[in-house]
Amino acid sequence: MSIIQAIILSIVEGITEFLPISSTAHLKFTNPLLGVTETPFSNMFEVVIQLAAILSVVVVYWKRFINFKHISFYLKLVVAVIPALVFGALLKKHIDASLSNLTFIACVMLGGGIILLFIDSFFKTNNINEEEKISYPKALVIGFFQVLSILLPGLSRSAATIIGGMSQKLTRNLAAEFSFFLAVPTMLAASIKSFWDACRENYLLQHGITKEQAEGVHIKFGEILNGENLHTLFNHDNLIAIIIGGVVSFVVALIAVKFLISYLQKHGFKAFGWYRIGLGALMLVLIFTKVVA
Repeated sequence: MSIIQAIILSIVEGITEFLPISSTAHLKFTNPLLGVTETPFSNMFEVVIQLAAILSVVVVYWKRFINFKHISFYLKLVVAVIPALVFGALLKKHIDASLSNLTFIACVMLGGGIILLFIDSFFKTNNINEEEKISYPKALVIGFFQVLSILLPGLSRSAATIIGGMSQKLTRNLAAEFSFFLAVPTMLAASIKSFWDACRENYLLQHGITKEQAEGVHIKFGEILNGENLHTLFNHDNLIAIIIGGVVSFVVALIAVKFLISYLQKHGFKAFGWYRIGLGALMLVLIFTKVVA
């Protein structure tokens, strides 16, 4: 991956992570357009720049995020993130298969857009506008909505959790903010898992072991995390790409977070719905005309 490719992908990620338009769909389609092939490093790079983008939330909301006087806030995030951790582990094969199916992602992108066209009219009487009023059961429900974005790549984690929050009577602004906060532990866990997967896949690649063969082979923890394997995965060029990509994604996401909150105070989700429908349709055209393989 070149530095230019890393910067473009990071800009795309920073813009789309918090908007209800699916950063995953944008990255999965931007990669082939840029000529970026799927490797253990490229898969990990996507998750790392997602984490970098999400850390912008901690900066924007640092007074609320780093407030140890209100332990219940952190407990609600723990409750909300549990479903994603459980279903993410149990359904890994399904998730991996879905992530590699661009047609499926494009269809989910389009379908999610149709839902966003009508979402504001579904929840007109929402009146919970303070985080303290979000109960643990409500946080758990929002967590289950987040699972939908894991099972349906292209749906958008942001869209799923915002809709989940609004289904629990949260206002648009509070639903968006809780979605931002929930993204931090979710993507932190995903980054740790992605780091492990990338190290394991790189080890298999270096030793000529296919994924099918690896199912019957016991590989020690120390072998996967040995210096030689890590050096191959995190060579000089890859480290530079991660550092630059992380910084770019973080800065762009800072702008995107502030934009979304400001936008939602005045408008609804309809514009995002039309955008998703248009992009989903374009994706399908590119797939069927074999512009994107």
